[in-house]
Amino acid sequence: MTQEDTEKIVRQRIRGLRLARGWTLDNLAARSSISASTLSRIETGHRRIALEQLVAITKALGTSLDQLVEPEGNEDVVIRPEPESVSGATLWLLSRERDRRGVTIAKMRITDDRESSDPQVHPGYEWFTVLSGTILLRLGTRTIMVYPGQAAEFSTMTPHSLQAHQGPAEILTIFDQDGAQAHMPGHRHAPGRRPADPRSAE
Repeated sequence: MTQEDTEKIVRQRIRGLRLARGWTLDNLAARSSISASTLSRIETGHRRIALEQLVAITKALGTSLDQLVEPEGNEDVVIRPEPESVSGATLWLLSRERDRRGVTIAKMRITDDRESSDPQVHPGYEWFTVLSGTILLRLGTRTIMVYPGQAAEFSTMTPHSLQAHQGPAEILTIFDQDGAQAHMPGHRHAPGRRPADPRSAE
């Protein structure tokens, strides 16, 4: 990536963050002590950005200098999940190990002949939406039917289990770290995740 490409990305980030906050150029000017006309020329590429201006803009936007000037990533952004068999269901992992949100995102296909498992309990929250079919959610003493287009969110300290009802069902689900460990104890490395080096445990 060239210096010109990096500067273009920085200008786009400045403008994008300003607009995301609903600020006009005058609003950013008041917060950064840089004139609106100068900010306009910076955003449109008609003026080079001096370091002191960049620092002032960064503080005004509530971000860090590192985030503002971070080079555009060159990694492959497309995840190509491979189906895995997990606890009688088929799972496609849709997130990477380096996901900063600390969550695992997956698509899961559950068939109605899946063996019923004991309800599980673990810290945190769980969320899923039904893509197709119907999910029978056992949550504590309740049995809840969740249909396509509907979503469910619940505390996982409540005993819970999922089953397909009258045919296969597909869901998109988000697990936090505790949920992933509880529901996918034997899963392989996620897309983009490298297997651990066994020597590292020595």
